[in-house]
Amino acid sequence: MKQLVFSFKNKLRPRPGVLLLSDPFSQEDYFTRSVVLLCEHNENGSFGLVLNNYIDIKLHQLDANFPETENAVSIGGPVDEQSIYYLHSFGDSIADSLFVDDHISFGGDFEQVKKSLVESTSGKVLFFLGYSGWSPGQLNEELSLNSWLVVNNIPLSEVYNQHTDLWKYCMEKQGGQFRVMSNFPINPQSN
Repeated sequence: MKQLVFSFKNKLRPRPGVLLLSDPFSQEDYFTRSVVLLCEHNENGSFGLVLNNYIDIKLHQLDANFPETENAVSIGGPVDEQSIYYLHSFGDSIADSLFVDDHISFGGDFEQVKKSLVESTSGKVLFFLGYSGWSPGQLNEELSLNSWLVVNNIPLSEVYNQHTDLWKYCMEKQGGQFRVMSNFPINPQSN
């Protein structure tokens, strides 16, 4: 019988706008079956937000000055968890936003985001407590250890759709061995 060998790597390199999928067996507190949107990656390090670590709290419960909305809050990562970060679809209408791609911008004037969220019927905002950060070279090192899979075939407009299991959805979209990996248990001994 032929033994199957799986490799959790590809040839894609990190850059702003790609997604990072965590190793299927990772059991780290913040990154188990996580999907991270990479917002910045350069010689100074990398910065991203975990898209699928939602908590059962709405933003108006954390900030009484924020309008009551149904926008979910995710733990963006282990760095600066006392601060609120956000991705939005308002583009350059929000001053000081950083474009991640045509559909997603990061940050910008918080008061403008609040106002736009209330006034817009089509604008989308995702909120995060904390972020994921890597020092210079750290993310590349983690990639060489197969801690992450870089993917670029998920349209970032889909980031605003809260899939029930975003990690599994993204893994299945990679096809082949990654589709098989999407069904692996987190702990192989549980199988």
